[in-house]
Amino acid sequence: MSRLRSPFVWFILILLFIAVFTFFGPEEKSLGNSVRIVYLHGAWVLTAQIVILAAAAVGLIGLLTRRESAHHWSQALGRTGIVFWVTYLPLSLWAMQANWNGLFLSEPRFRVALIFAIAGVLLQIGLALIAKLPWTSLANLAYAISLNFVLNDAGNVLHPPPSPIFGSGNLKIEVFFVILNLLTLLASWQLTRWWLRK
Repeated sequence: MSRLRSPFVWFILILLFIAVFTFFGPEEKSLGNSVRIVYLHGAWVLTAQIVILAAAAVGLIGLLTRRESAHHWSQALGRTGIVFWVTYLPLSLWAMQANWNGLFLSEPRFRVALIFAIAGVLLQIGLALIAKLPWTSLANLAYAISLNFVLNDAGNVLHPPPSPIFGSGNLKIEVFFVILNLLTLLASWQLTRWWLRK
C-alpha cells in the first residue's frame, strides 16, 4: 500500500494511462492515425513550458518574499520542466518521422529546443551541485525568460501558427487534446511532488 503513496509510482501509472489514451485518439483526415503522436508531442511540450514558467513564477515569489518553501517549489518545478522538455525531443523526432517521412533537424524550433534542452540539463546539474536555493530560483527565472524570448523569435516551419488543433474546427480533436494536456499536467504534478520529497 505504501508504494501507491509514492508520487513517482503515480507518475509512472499516469504515463501508462496517457500512452493508452493517446492510442485511442481521434484520427485526422490528412495524417490519419499518425496524428496521435503529434497530439502527444504537443501536450508534452506545452506541459514543459507551463512547468518551466511555474518554476520561474514561484522562484520570483521566493526571491521577493525570501520564503524557503517557494525556493524548494521552484527547484522541483524546474527539474520537472527540464525532464518534460528533454523527453519532448524524441517525441518531436518521432512525430517528424511518422508524419513527414524524415527528420528535419534544421527546423528552427527544434534547434532551439535542442539547445535549451542541453543548457537546461547542465543548468539543473550545476544548481544541484551548488545547492543554493535562491540561486536556483534566479536561474529558473532567467531560463524561462530566455526560453520564451528565443521561442517567440524562432521561425515556424513544421509548427504553423495559430494552433492547428484549435483551428481545426473539430470538437472531438479539441476536447481530446485538452484532456491529454490535463493528463500530462497531472503527470508533471506527481513528478514535482517526487522531487520535493528528494
